[in-house]
Amino acid sequence: MTGPRDPRRRVPPPARGGGPRPAAGRTAHGPGARRQPPAALRLGSPRPRLRLVSLALTLIMLVFVVRLFQVQAVDASTVAAKANENRYVPVKLAAERGAITDRGGVDLATTVDAYDITADPSLLAPGKTKIDDAPQQAAALLAPILDEDRATLAGKLAKPKARYVLLSRQQTPQVWKQIKDLRQGLDAKAAAAPKRAPRPNVLVGIFADKHSKRVYPNKDLASGVLGFVNSEGKGAGGLEARLDKPLAGKDGKLVYAQSGGRRVPTADTQEHPAVPGTDVELTLDRDIQWAAQQAISKQVAKSRADRGYVVVQDTRTGQILALANSPGFDPNDISKADADALGNAALSDAFEPGSTSKLMSMAAVLEEGVATPATRVTVPNRLHRGDRLFADDIDHATWHLTLNGVLAKSSNIGTILATGQLGKTQPQANQVLYSYLRKFGIGKPTGLGFPGETAGLLAKPKDWNTSQQYTIPFGQGLSLNAVQAASVYSTIANGGERIAPSLVRGTTGPDGRYVPSPKPERNRVVSPKTAATLATMLESVIDDEEGTGAKAKIDGYRVGGKTGTSNRVDPQTGRYHGYTASFAGFAPADKPRITVYCAVQNPTKGSYFGGQICGPIYQQVMEFALKTLQVPPTGTQSPRLPVSFKPGE
Repeated sequence: MTGPRDPRRRVPPPARGGGPRPAAGRTAHGPGARRQPPAALRLGSPRPRLRLVSLALTLIMLVFVVRLFQVQAVDASTVAAKANENRYVPVKLAAERGAITDRGGVDLATTVDAYDITADPSLLAPGKTKIDDAPQQAAALLAPILDEDRATLAGKLAKPKARYVLLSRQQTPQVWKQIKDLRQGLDAKAAAAPKRAPRPNVLVGIFADKHSKRVYPNKDLASGVLGFVNSEGKGAGGLEARLDKPLAGKDGKLVYAQSGGRRVPTADTQEHPAVPGTDVELTLDRDIQWAAQQAISKQVAKSRADRGYVVVQDTRTGQILALANSPGFDPNDISKADADALGNAALSDAFEPGSTSKLMSMAAVLEEGVATPATRVTVPNRLHRGDRLFADDIDHATWHLTLNGVLAKSSNIGTILATGQLGKTQPQANQVLYSYLRKFGIGKPTGLGFPGETAGLLAKPKDWNTSQQYTIPFGQGLSLNAVQAASVYSTIANGGERIAPSLVRGTTGPDGRYVPSPKPERNRVVSPKTAATLATMLESVIDDEEGTGAKAKIDGYRVGGKTGTSNRVDPQTGRYHGYTASFAGFAPADKPRITVYCAVQNPTKGSYFGGQICGPIYQQVMEFALKTLQVPPTGTQSPRLPVSFKPGE
């Protein structure tokens, strides 16, 4: 019997061909033995390799996913901003500066198109142009067109990280057209060049910011009033500075897409239009301004004086018709102007007025009722007051003058004696005189609000020294500017009512609506009766044979005026040196319409007396103004007031 089969025992398969299988552990080597075939070759498993590749791909995809998440989620705003910075270009749309015209609408300051030439140096970097010296080549092309230094331009363009540099300001449209034509020519050459030898355009990063350039068509005419605009387009003097904000308007902005330095026409743009500036109409009359400027310029040159000014004012409105200074300057080219000529000396110079100031003293005497034009005043050769001996401009024996004669002959001594009657004591008289000087506007701003304007100097009576108590009545020891001096005479011409001077007549905004300037301040200084009396007394200065203003006569018109010759304080040393010659008056005397004031500082050739130097200027400018404004003569005769009297009669 056979026992159970051991399952762990493996039964070898039968040999092929039915032959006996060799015993285990033995090999048949004999001739009749069969060769055992070699065992089959087993391949390695591919799974580890696939796992490695999958892991690598997974890591790569993970990096992309993380970066995508960072770009689209974490740094989305930053990346978008950088993209916009490179793609979108902001351009300022400069507002057109408002025009300044005279009272008749004639342009005194206007604007024309101009261009600031700019560059984006990053577009000229070697990595973009493939040209190592692209900035230098661009500079060589631009230098002769812009009239700029080649090395300076190259230095500005050789900043590969910069996005904006200013190459040149205030260029004409013709200059920008020349640059554009040159750039287009380079584009054409680049397009025609073989593909293997590209020729990039080195002007690809050159742009222009269009804006307005200030132009003064009359050159130096009224330059002291107008002022000027600096290289940045901002008002830097005169009314250009004072009215800079309304004149400038509001700049706009244009944002457009660009590629390779070229605007993408199909891309969206954002535009905020500029708001034009306000047009300003002045009270000046261009023709009268020209006549005044010509007259004072010739006299300053003839007298070899430091400077001079002429003020022409409408007595009925206070409006200034002319404000001329000599020397002047051309605001179109400030680089060639004398620094001392910049500004408006007629408003910024404080000087002692001299005898033209006596009109205020006489106004106080008449208004207070302490004298009349016929009041007799005995004028000695010398007058002792305080610690000084006072004299008149000319040496004379004792004069027997009326109060009218004191003004006509411009007697310092007679004026001291007359104003001494304003109070029972000298301090009281000083206080009364001071109150009238203040009402006339002395020691106060004119109301023009002009840059650099001086209010002059007028100390309070308690601070007047011994000398000032007696010099202030005849115009020494106080100071004013030319417009203040003119306003004194306009006040008398206007019947004793002071109207604050004005230079701006009205404005026209961007909407085309005209807005007149606010009405000026008015205040009563003396009564109409006193003003009319003073006007008649001023005629004696010009008409009477003994008067000092004979050279100011105008045929057919009644004219009132006053001469002035005062010691001049040298602004450099603070001491008296030289003279101030002046003349002030109005016409027609019996129906005033125009006031003219003239002053010449430090004449060094010929006469230095106001009647000789400024009288002819007054006559010339006044006659021109009367004809320009078509003011007819009144046709009445002047009542001749007595100038002197005979003792005992």
